[in-house]
Amino acid sequence: MTGIHLQDRLIVALDMPTTEEARRLVAVLDDTVSFYKVGLELLFAGGLDLARDLSRQGKKVFLDMKLLDIGNTVERAVANASELDVTFLTVHGPDLKTLRAAVSGRAGSKVKLLAVTVLTNLSADDLAQQSSSLSPADLVLRRAELAYAAGFDGVIASGQEAARIRAATGPNFLIVTPGIRLPGGTTDDQERVMTPDHAIMAGANHIVVGRPITQADDPKLAAETFLHHIREAVAKSAAAPSGPH
Repeated sequence: MTGIHLQDRLIVALDMPTTEEARRLVAVLDDTVSFYKVGLELLFAGGLDLARDLSRQGKKVFLDMKLLDIGNTVERAVANASELDVTFLTVHGPDLKTLRAAVSGRAGSKVKLLAVTVLTNLSADDLAQQSSSLSPADLVLRRAELAYAAGFDGVIASGQEAARIRAATGPNFLIVTPGIRLPGGTTDDQERVMTPDHAIMAGANHIVVGRPITQADDPKLAAETFLHHIREAVAKSAAAPSGPH
C-alpha cells in the first residue's frame, strides 16, 4: 500500500502502568513519533482520556481493545469506540460472525478495523493447547482471509506471516506487525519476532514497537533508529520489481 507517511509506519506501544508515564514518554519522543498504541493495560488506567488527548495533539491513535464477544455486543462496542477520534481499532477475528458484527458497528466511521489473528507470543504448542491443529502461520492466514472477506481494513500479524497475507489479500489490505526487534535485540516474551527491515520487506505497512523504545536509555534515539530501518526497507521495497509496497 502506497501513500502512508514514513513516520506513520512506526507505532509506539504505550504499554505501561500509568498515563503519567505514557505522557512523559510522548513528551520525550516529541515530533519523532506520530502514532501511538493504547492497549489494555492503559485502558484501565485512564487510557481513553489519553487517547482523546493524543488525537487532539494531532497524533494518530491505535486503540488496541482486542474485542471478542457475541456479535451484538461487539457491534455496539465498536459503534461506541468509533465515536472516539482514533485511527485503528482491534477485534479478535476467529469467525465471520464476529467480524461482520464489527464491520456493522463501525458504519459511517473513519476508524479502520484490524483483526487480531494469532498473538505473537504464541507458538505451535500454545495453539495445540487451544485444540488447534494448524500451525501459527496457517491459522494466521486463515484468519486474515476471513477478515478480508468480512470487509476489515487489515490484520495484526507477525512479520513472519506478512508475505503470505499480502499475497492472499492484495496491496490495499493493512498488515500491522508487532513483535519487532532490532538485529541482536532481546526477544523478551515474544515467540514470532522479526526485524523492522524484514517485516516491511515482507509486506507490513506498520510496525508496532514497545519495550525496545519505551525501556531504552534514550527512547527518542531508539525511535529514530527504527525509523531509519523503516526508511531503508521502504526504499528497497519500492525499488524491487515485484516486491510488496
